[in-house]
Amino acid sequence: MASSSSCPPPSPRLSRLLPVLVATVVLLGRGGEARQPAPLHGVVRSMAFDEGYTQLFGSGNLALRREGKRVHLALDESTGSGFASQDRFLHGFFSAAVKLPADYAAGVVVAFYLSNADVYEKTHDELDFEFLGNVRGREWRVQTNVYGNGSTGAGREERYDLPFDPTDDFHHYSILWTQHRIIFYVDETPIREVVRTEAMGAAFPSKPMSLYATIWDGSAWATLGGRYRANYKYAPFVAEFGDLVLHACPVNRIYHSAAAACGTPWYEPVAAALSGEQRASMSAFRRGHMSYSYCHDRRRYPVALSECDVAVLPRLFGPDGMKYGGDRRHRRGGRGRRSDVVM
Repeated sequence: MASSSSCPPPSPRLSRLLPVLVATVVLLGRGGEARQPAPLHGVVRSMAFDEGYTQLFGSGNLALRREGKRVHLALDESTGSGFASQDRFLHGFFSAAVKLPADYAAGVVVAFYLSNADVYEKTHDELDFEFLGNVRGREWRVQTNVYGNGSTGAGREERYDLPFDPTDDFHHYSILWTQHRIIFYVDETPIREVVRTEAMGAAFPSKPMSLYATIWDGSAWATLGGRYRANYKYAPFVAEFGDLVLHACPVNRIYHSAAAACGTPWYEPVAAALSGEQRASMSAFRRGHMSYSYCHDRRRYPVALSECDVAVLPRLFGPDGMKYGGDRRHRRGGRGRRSDVVM
């Protein structure tokens, strides 16, 4: 498919913008329209649904708005819903502005993620943003996870409280994936960086993946380990997606190789170019809002995984990886392949 997801060679203008290219700040115009900041206009273009995506499941629970630039995913008693990219990609920048369901949303899970489980059933890779609903008056939680080569037995979950209400307005959630590192962003702030190391080996995602967005019933685990379940008297639960960005190299579906026309990926220097200010913002976010870290979970990992720097923030977390002073009710193993720690 020929679309804006193909990768042009870096231009002089793009090179000047590299340090800010991943700063997808949410600016809401009249009517709640999510926009990219002015310096990015014409560089990273959001696309309409039909340009790069296809419905995955949910029949009438997926609705297009604003000429296909806005997607509503609904969950009701009959089904959830979801969409996927038309192509698979090897590395790139993936982003969406998301507004989560308001009011009572316990048991509801909204996900924005990359995966190749449809191709590599036992050795799949995955990069996740998962949003976990809650009871009325309690905030949504967001968690990120990284799997490589089917390494689901070594989940690399992190969970965060958000410094805003994600049901009030749209906020951007972005994944930058290169052959050397992965960076997760919330709006303009990098919140997590995973650097490829020799010790990680195949646990670092390295095979082509598709992009997915879904809403589904995770009552068995999503809210306080299943204590609060989805209540369908509040249905339908609707998650809104906009500002869809696939700026990546599509791969040949037969040979799983990146298109030669992609040239030199512009996102490699982006990933290596986090400024001192961005790194300070990331550190502040993690110190203030990270509520669980697999790197500090000594019950799961008596010896920390190779990429963990356990000298960072050690006094903030207990032996179960939960932040001191937070809601520590959780259980392990309730999510199967996608998550081993649930709160």
